[in-house]
Amino acid sequence: MAHQISQYLSVRQVYFPSFTSDSRRIAFLTDITGVPQVWEVSVPEDQPEPLWPDQRTFEADRVMGVWCSPAPGDARIVCARDAGGNENAQLFLLSPGEGEERRLTGGHDTAKHIFGEWSHDGSRILFAANRRNRGRFDLYLQELEDAARLVWQHDEPGALTRQTFSPDERRVAVVRESSSFRHDLFEIDLATGAGRALAPSAEDARYHDVVYAADGRSLYVTTDQGSDFLHIARLDLETLRLEPMVTPDWDVEIATRSPDGRMLAYTVNENGLSKLYRLDLESGTSRPAPPFDTSPGVVGYFDARLDFSADSRRLAFSYTSAMRASDIFIWDLEANSVSRITRTSHAGLTADQFVPPELIHYPTFDGREIPAWYFRPRSTGAERLPAVISVHGGPEGQFVPYFNFLVQYLIENGYAVLAPNVRGSTGYGKAYSHLDDVEKRMDSVADLAHAARWLQGRTEIDSSRLVVYGGSYGGFMVLAALTAYPELWAAGVDIVGISNLRTFLENTSDYRRAHREAEYGSLARDREFLESIAPINHVDKLRAPLMVIHGANDPRVPLSEAEQLVAALKQRNVPVECLVFDDEGHGIVKLKNKLVTFPAIIDFLRKHL
Repeated sequence: MAHQISQYLSVRQVYFPSFTSDSRRIAFLTDITGVPQVWEVSVPEDQPEPLWPDQRTFEADRVMGVWCSPAPGDARIVCARDAGGNENAQLFLLSPGEGEERRLTGGHDTAKHIFGEWSHDGSRILFAANRRNRGRFDLYLQELEDAARLVWQHDEPGALTRQTFSPDERRVAVVRESSSFRHDLFEIDLATGAGRALAPSAEDARYHDVVYAADGRSLYVTTDQGSDFLHIARLDLETLRLEPMVTPDWDVEIATRSPDGRMLAYTVNENGLSKLYRLDLESGTSRPAPPFDTSPGVVGYFDARLDFSADSRRLAFSYTSAMRASDIFIWDLEANSVSRITRTSHAGLTADQFVPPELIHYPTFDGREIPAWYFRPRSTGAERLPAVISVHGGPEGQFVPYFNFLVQYLIENGYAVLAPNVRGSTGYGKAYSHLDDVEKRMDSVADLAHAARWLQGRTEIDSSRLVVYGGSYGGFMVLAALTAYPELWAAGVDIVGISNLRTFLENTSDYRRAHREAEYGSLARDREFLESIAPINHVDKLRAPLMVIHGANDPRVPLSEAEQLVAALKQRNVPVECLVFDDEGHGIVKLKNKLVTFPAIIDFLRKHL
């Protein structure tokens, strides 16, 4: 007997680990209450089984991040929370012993705050915010018992991320993300507010994780400067010479330095699967983590975070696979063993009910082979299967084998699912990710059409029952596929998607516009092209029934993108169903809304397939 979608929606995720200063507890996020909140659990040395954690936050809105104070004896925690999905993250100080919560960013409700780091003594924090100008971010330093102080006023577009103190806390390294693939690295003198560029380069390059060496004379960075892949390099702060250190033929995705300065922990994305390593900085040798799960998966899918204990003996991380929801694990670096410290609920579902994907490659229009993950029921029977093509967002994203409740539900109910990483996806090198830039945008949609044709050639698939499903940029891909290749599809599902790249760029949040123009095209130069490929301008070609889902508070893809699309389809009598949630933003986060959204999607598919 098939399970209800509500049971799959009850599977929980645990992620974003942060060690307390005494290394005896870990704070983390989980949606066990239906909305991500801060919880904390003990990790005693002799405890063989996970303990039940303590809940620390209790609000109706999600918590987006959690960071424990590093100061000895200080149990306080900083967390970030927005309101109704608006992404204007506010910072709060939690004092678990007293059960108190204090807002640190009061009076700035309409600003977005990006947490950086605690000071070593726990007296102050770094963060960036667009308080002064909604399209620009500045750097702030806040004494926790005082107001925030502006330390670097910045007048160029781009979020300021990866803010980190130098060992003497007189300087700060920070990354400006001008676009997805154009990052700039700066160092700020906190006494004078003077900033200097650290990695000038004529080429576009990314700088992901950034951390000072223990002596403060260099930075360890993950970057793709001079390479097709993200790798670990050492940047000498006097000569500004960049020296590669770890250079796999895949992206290094997450990296962090141990508090004792002796090692780096990092992950490598090998064809969508994570490999976890530690690098001894003295010898330059890397050592992989021991095997800890039988199902290949992803480290840090929900949080992109590795966290060392204060004594540098242990490393905490989250891990998920297609067969298991995300949990927190600890790598004991001295014993070289990995243990799980949380035990996610699979809502009564057992691992043998879940289906792992097969990594396949299918040919596209120019002879290129497109990587994709293919899920299909273990037993297909005589009847041919309907299939859902699931398109990731981004576009600089990648579908990887994490636990996806909807995919597993669809498989149990007789659907095949194909998740392609079309051109423009990350994880396959910088050159691949640029193959869909601006005027090449529709080439990625052609890759999607060839995914459908690959499915049509499978003997187990009913080629008349293909669905295209996606959210955010994936929603644009859904709409573009339905209008450019209408003969392929029986139905489409668009969640917080873009119906016109021009109106999207005009109406998205100020701080995101320049970031997105670099990928999609400029309003000043490419307006005519953006209009020419806008799905809303081709709705007369759309044949398949469509379901549209959106959050009213979406700061990335405004609700108007859905509203104009639905109005145009209704005017032409195209079957369309629409759900709008007043307390959601860019995606459906709250369980009460998921319990409306996903049963409605299933009913929609049953009705039209």
